[in-house]
Amino acid sequence: MSMEGCTVADKQNIRKILDIVPQKPPFRFIDDILEIDENKITAVYRFREDEDFYKGHFPGQPITPGVILIETMAQASVVAMGIHLLLCQGLCEDEIRQIVALFTCADKVEFNGLVMPGEKVIIRGEKIYFRRGVLKAMASLERENGELICSGILAGARG
Repeated sequence: MSMEGCTVADKQNIRKILDIVPQKPPFRFIDDILEIDENKITAVYRFREDEDFYKGHFPGQPITPGVILIETMAQASVVAMGIHLLLCQGLCEDEIRQIVALFTCADKVEFNGLVMPGEKVIIRGEKIYFRRGVLKAMASLERENGELICSGILAGARG
C-alpha cells in the first residue's frame, strides 16, 4: 500500500507491529500502542517493580536508568513506527523481520524527572523524516498526567 493509503492502524495491525518488534521481554518496553499512523505514535509501558535493573540502580532507592528511558522512547518512536512505515510501503512481515535496525542517534535528550518502579509512562513519537532507510523522530516520555519526563531526537537505520 502507498504511504498515502497508510493511515491510523487498527488493533489487528497494532498486534502485528508489536509481534514484529524484535525486542522481547525482559528488554521490551512497549506494553501497547494506543495510536499509530504515518506521522506519529502513542504507546504505553508500565515499569514493573521486579525489573532486573532495579536491583542495582539503586539498592533501597530504585529508579529507572536514563538509558532505559531512551531505549523505551526508541522502541516506540523508531522501531515500532519504522515497522509501521515499512508495512505501509508494502513490505511483508517476513521481510521486515530480516531487517537489522541500528540505533544511530540520540540528540538533545533532556531529563526532567525520575521514573519509579511500578510507574506507567506514555511514549510519544513524531516523525521528522523517513528516507533511504533512516527514520528520525522527536520522542518524549510522559507520566499519565501529561508531565514531561524526558524528550529527545532519536534515529535508527536499516543495517
